[in-house]
Amino acid sequence: MRDETIGTFLNRLAARSAAPGGGATGALHAAQAAALLAMVARFSDGPRYDAETVGRVRAVADGLADEAVDLALADEAAFAKVAAAYKLPKQTPEEVQARSAAIAESVAGAARPPADLMAASVRLIGLAEELLPVANKNVISDIAAASAAITAAAVTARVNIEANLPGIKDEDLTAELTSTAALADGVADRADRVIVAVREEMSK
Repeated sequence: MRDETIGTFLNRLAARSAAPGGGATGALHAAQAAALLAMVARFSDGPRYDAETVGRVRAVADGLADEAVDLALADEAAFAKVAAAYKLPKQTPEEVQARSAAIAESVAGAARPPADLMAASVRLIGLAEELLPVANKNVISDIAAASAAITAAAVTARVNIEANLPGIKDEDLTAELTSTAALADGVADRADRVIVAVREEMSK
């Protein structure tokens, strides 16, 4: 995925295949948001700006951009395992039991990338909030664009967590993932406030 052209990835995304799917695109939304925030930070690195804040945001955003691409790859790999588990034979009671165990394990694993994506989304909206007051006003529209992408990442993460919950047997993991999914509303609300603030600033 790192070395694909956009066109090649979109062709794979459009194909009749379980992966890549929504999870990978959610992670790429986060990667684009991180890259946009890093770009705004680089345009805000002159003596007129808060060097400490800008430098910290830039470094964290660069790291999150890379991390989010890793999550897209992890999501694709996780769903490949789910698909493989469902293709296991089920002719004998032993095969049925082994297949059920493999499906449960793979579904639990498939819930981890979107949970990690939610955590990344929370960190990203924090960066957007931190950057906006000190950013170069000529590029703050890109903070709004990043915030919209963060919302898309968080909502996608929530939907994919919820899609996997019915197949997870571990009650502790179910509770953890349910709590993680619930973070999406807070991320979206914070992103909306950033977008409103950007629009208000641009209208001055």
